[in-house]
Amino acid sequence: MDLNKILKKIREAGRELNLVENRLIDQIILKVAKAIVDGKNEILKANKKDLNKISKDDPVYDRILLTEERIKEIADSLKVISCYHSPIGKILEEKKLKNGLILKKISVPFGVVGVIFEARPNVIVDVFAICLKSKNACVLKDGSSSENSNKALMKIIQEVLKEILGSNDMAVLLPNDREIVGEFLKANKYVDVIIPRGGKGLIDFVRENSSIPVIETGAGVVHTYVDEFGDIEKAMNIVFNAKTSRPSVCNALDTLIVHEKNLKDLGKICERLAEKKVVIYADENSYKALAGKYPKNLLFKAKKEHFGMEFLSLKMSIKTVANLESAIAQINEFGSGHSEAIITENKKNAEKFLKMVDAACVYVNASTRFTDGGIFGLGAEIGISTQKLHARGPMGTFELTSYKWEIIGDGQAR
Repeated sequence: MDLNKILKKIREAGRELNLVENRLIDQIILKVAKAIVDGKNEILKANKKDLNKISKDDPVYDRILLTEERIKEIADSLKVISCYHSPIGKILEEKKLKNGLILKKISVPFGVVGVIFEARPNVIVDVFAICLKSKNACVLKDGSSSENSNKALMKIIQEVLKEILGSNDMAVLLPNDREIVGEFLKANKYVDVIIPRGGKGLIDFVRENSSIPVIETGAGVVHTYVDEFGDIEKAMNIVFNAKTSRPSVCNALDTLIVHEKNLKDLGKICERLAEKKVVIYADENSYKALAGKYPKNLLFKAKKEHFGMEFLSLKMSIKTVANLESAIAQINEFGSGHSEAIITENKKNAEKFLKMVDAACVYVNASTRFTDGGIFGLGAEIGISTQKLHARGPMGTFELTSYKWEIIGDGQAR
């Protein structure tokens, strides 16, 4: 295939999107939402082909799994996105110079957004809708694990685009061919930004090989610290939710940090985790505190590699610390800048944690599972940025904009 030829058409289609009325964009998004629900049987059939290749014990299985309920959730997120105001054409700043020139700083689309991802079929739909709403064309490259599901969803998207706009070049799923990735990452003439969604390996590969600007998203090494002044009942509920509600996602708990004064309550904090058969890798002090209080077949001594690990499964580690400063140091050393939490009733400790922890989302007395574009009111997300340039945290339509200066004159010359 001639990738440059395909990307050139996408670039041209992206420019044409600037002229498409917002009401028409909303109409497309709503029609795709309806078509996804109407086509659920075909989508589930394709999804089953993907699932048949994966063990149910593999964390990827849950990421790829589609159900009627999940398909409805995908469609509902599109409806929310359609209701938002367009982020394009906003006057961010305006002024008139002494010489009469009128300057306007206006929000504009990136142009063409490339997304490389490993799993999660909903990514196809989320990326399409967020890009279209912000008048960006999108190019997606998936992994083989969800290939059939992705093709089924993209087929629906392209059919609706063709019907309403007469062209579907503004949303393209590249063939599932590894050889194409290297060429894609060098296509800075046609693609404005690359967003990798997946594990550390994928993100590192994209960052090291791309000549296109990269926004890093995805990898989440997540901690929750139970402070000396933490409420144990709150800790029980928050830890249980953060670890077990959906362990295969990036905002799930990986490492529980416990103040040494709370070791006496560690058995109680972890009690409900045993119901879900959570495997715990505990440091020396927490291992002693849990011995005899947590199932022996689920409790192991932690090794160095268990800290800084994104488990994506019903496994976690526990680290004991002597004070708040040590907890913050542990997080800043081993975290990925995604989501971190403290459980405390001490206001000063909470404020220090919020200021000193270097992450996109920092919580006090709440589960890290809330880090999500839908929960944050964005409708969906194109990813959760863990870097600091341009965007940080869940990225919605506004995060896919840049700006330009419009200067209106009347014959002025410098």
